[in-house]
Amino acid sequence: MKEALLWGGFSGSALFLGALVGLFFRIPNKVTGYVMSLGTGILIGAATFELLPNSVEKGGMWATSIGFLLGASTFTFFNFLLARKGAHNRKRSKQNPTGHSGLAIFIGTVLDSLPEAIVIGISMIDTKVSMVLVIAIFISNLPEGLSSTIGMKKDNYSRARILTLWIVVFCLTALSALGGYVLLDNASAQLVSSINSFAAGAVVAMVCSTMAPEAYEDGGPAVGLIAAAGIIASLMLTML
Repeated sequence: MKEALLWGGFSGSALFLGALVGLFFRIPNKVTGYVMSLGTGILIGAATFELLPNSVEKGGMWATSIGFLLGASTFTFFNFLLARKGAHNRKRSKQNPTGHSGLAIFIGTVLDSLPEAIVIGISMIDTKVSMVLVIAIFISNLPEGLSSTIGMKKDNYSRARILTLWIVVFCLTALSALGGYVLLDNASAQLVSSINSFAAGAVVAMVCSTMAPEAYEDGGPAVGLIAAAGIIASLMLTML
């Protein structure tokens, strides 16, 4: 139980670390794009090599496919609603001419982060923690905390307000991992399979709609190679 809280908190701590970097240092947009593209590749690899195979093994192809598409559809639906409220640029380091919505950014970050944290907790029910998931989520959270903080700072959010936002999200990610472990400890294999595939769909939809476009915008054509390296890195981690 303590390990689930620890690993969930570790993955979420990257948001806070990225926020600190964004508040106190000037980071070139290209660097942010490169880190985000690496996170993109590792997250896609985590969904492909970790979540989906486990889901197929425990629940079968049809349940996995349905859960995956439901996860992607659910994320897309809520992402569409949040975009209308001002959170479509939550991973952007550029200033939003129409202004950011602090609440929408907060909800959007929760939407991005909590499903990943829950899966970390679930992955620890029958075995040790999935390091590929932890590392993938940690790396993807770093540029999110960084670029979102830079955007909010340009829109005149106070340091205290920005740090409070990320501290709350950090706590929620730790508690989500703990909840995934505790609440689903005795769940059926089919339910765990459905949740894994649902999370995989949400992760892929998030990566394609938010992280990948921002990575290319900031990093240019080189991000394709870096993302590919991230996918191979995730494959290697699954072999450990």
